[in-house]
Amino acid sequence: MSEVQDNVVPHTRVRSLREAIRKVQLGEVERSDVVVELQDTERARLELLAEEMKDVFKEIPEDDDQFSLQIVAGSTPRFWIDVTSHVVVGADRKTYRFLKDTRLGRVVVLETAEIDDMADCLTEYIAERILEREKALEGDWLNNRLRQVAVEGMSAKKPRKAWHPFLVFILAFAIGLLAGIGSLVAYAWFANPL
Repeated sequence: MSEVQDNVVPHTRVRSLREAIRKVQLGEVERSDVVVELQDTERARLELLAEEMKDVFKEIPEDDDQFSLQIVAGSTPRFWIDVTSHVVVGADRKTYRFLKDTRLGRVVVLETAEIDDMADCLTEYIAERILEREKALEGDWLNNRLRQVAVEGMSAKKPRKAWHPFLVFILAFAIGLLAGIGSLVAYAWFANPL
């Protein structure tokens, strides 16, 4: 007769926390490698766009410091045009997205897979910003000139002598004192009739 064996299967796998940690760490490394590869791909596409724009960048006036024109690495690499606008690569890793932060929130100015279209859009944006800056500087110059003319016109008139602040304080104190005395007399008169 054969021997009766228990229905217990010998356990050949031994659970180990060390092996589990190692397995999780390897998974994280693989995921981070994928993320780094994606970031490298995005950065490479942004560098192609920057290369396409290099002649435009050279034409920007040297005294115009409103443009950043740099690629900043991060979880999402960005090609900063100025402090409010930048280009990122879309989720498909082929599409460029030109984003601008406004008072009403972030706006997509252009989304395209064509590097030429994006470069044209950025060139027009930079031109608009340069013209806006020139108009602002011209407005500042005009305001300063009008202010100067007004000051010169005022200086032609005989200036009024200003009151000394201490005299203004004494006058205000005297008026307050007289008003207080008048209020007390009125209260005494009406509170205790004869």
